[in-house]
Amino acid sequence: MKATRLRAAGLAVALFGALLAGTPAHAAESDTASDTTTTTCVTDPATPKRQFRAMWIASVTNIDWPSKASWTDPDQVAKQKAEYLGWLDLAQKLNHNAVVVQVRPTADAFWPSPYEPWSEYLTGVRGQDPGWDPLAFLVEESHKRNLEFHAWMNPYRVSMPAPGGAGADIAKLAPNAPARQHPDWVFAYPPAGVAGSRLYYNPGIPEVREFVQTAMLDAVKRYDIDGMHFDDYFYPYPSGTYQYPDDATFAQYNRGFTNQADWRRDNINLLIQEMNAKIKAVKPWVKFGVSPFGIWRNKSADPNGSDTTGSQSYDIISADTRKWIKEEWIDYVVPQLYWYIGQYPAADYARLVPWWAEQVRGTNVQLYIGQADYKSGEPAYGSYWMNPRELSDHLTLNRSYPEVLGNVHFSAVQVKANRLGATDIYAAEHYSRPALVPAMAQLPAKPLLLPVVTGAERQADGVRLSWRQPANGEGPLGTATSYAIYRFDGIGLHDRCDFADAAHLVATVRGTDGDVQSWVDTTAAADGRYTYYVSALDRSWNEGPVSPPRFVR
Repeated sequence: MKATRLRAAGLAVALFGALLAGTPAHAAESDTASDTTTTTCVTDPATPKRQFRAMWIASVTNIDWPSKASWTDPDQVAKQKAEYLGWLDLAQKLNHNAVVVQVRPTADAFWPSPYEPWSEYLTGVRGQDPGWDPLAFLVEESHKRNLEFHAWMNPYRVSMPAPGGAGADIAKLAPNAPARQHPDWVFAYPPAGVAGSRLYYNPGIPEVREFVQTAMLDAVKRYDIDGMHFDDYFYPYPSGTYQYPDDATFAQYNRGFTNQADWRRDNINLLIQEMNAKIKAVKPWVKFGVSPFGIWRNKSADPNGSDTTGSQSYDIISADTRKWIKEEWIDYVVPQLYWYIGQYPAADYARLVPWWAEQVRGTNVQLYIGQADYKSGEPAYGSYWMNPRELSDHLTLNRSYPEVLGNVHFSAVQVKANRLGATDIYAAEHYSRPALVPAMAQLPAKPLLLPVVTGAERQADGVRLSWRQPANGEGPLGTATSYAIYRFDGIGLHDRCDFADAAHLVATVRGTDGDVQSWVDTTAAADGRYTYYVSALDRSWNEGPVSPPRFVR
């Protein structure tokens, strides 16, 4: 939202009056502001004020969006837009505050990239121009709903297995695919001719690492994304006894490493460290997060590991996720804890959550948990997943660990499927109110002024609030990106503890261009008496002080 100045005399008078009147004696304070009192607010863990809530919207093989059916629709673009808006409707219904959307699934792009071909998952044809800019639409529409947009990228995967994908055949890639110009950049794994074979960029080649970073950074530079997101695809997951065909690469680019496994891990470490630095150099407010496989290492292999016996990402895909946290090369981590709570020695959810909480403790890295909605209600995954409360129990367990600041659900079609009513259960018990995205101390911030509420009028569809943001973004002041709206029943004044959780948070809304902001409370009763407050939020969800109260009698 563009900055505005105090130009109108009426606004100046309103602001002066508001500042004279002040907030109530026990003024509501920002949850990010320093508090000099010793008051400890009692909050309801079921309605946290801040919690990251999102679902993954996967595009690879058209898992979630867009649908394959859209390829043959008479108006393909309109169909795909409508489908995406449907996913945003679902996110809003569930009081989510972010979406994680896959926009570079196989070394391709959901935007007109100067580096890589158009994604086949838009049209069914590799490299075919869809006739519009999907990423621009995705970001704009997400922001209209005040949802953070995290652009989900896969750094090294080039193709999916045949017959649906190009498999190991470079000739089947889009004509302008970089791998066709640089066949030495890729390897097939498992080997060509073996079921499941596909192409990957070779992470050990410095030129490859530089290229994929440049290709992904293009989206950061050109679009108003809030975060870049990687999942767990770095080196390929092992297939049988097949080895990675990178001995020659190791010989040429070993950087003095004598252990090939350590070298591979360092290749991925460099990817993560450099990608974060490049993002922050371009747009310091853009977050960088990774969703790794849920086990780093087992305690039997490393005393710092978890009490598990499953596969170890440190060893099998060369992902030293614990190091990325300790070095603060990422802003958030979303371990995929796709296991149930119970006696499961390989990977018990109840053992892994505290381990991950311990890893982020004392760092600036935020912890969200990846939830396996796709397993809920599916008999193939065992009896625990036939319990409709399993996912809700996960979220309840998370409350015991203050380091757990949210959840991401895999994936959108599974959330919508709501098998056994599991989505309804966890949404009712944990997402009943809106929530602010957790603020990050390491991101840029400036102080925000309190909004001035200039009107609260009853109309046919509810109560319309109007407000202005004084000196928005001017001088040392921050820019309001969005606003939080609080509503209390009855007429009265409220202290800081009344704003400590989301019990009275009714909405967050995106700021718009222009001096006057407005929002309609369609849930207000026609004969209700209410007290409203509005606060400003910056791009990183830092919250300023609440406005003076506005009463509706």
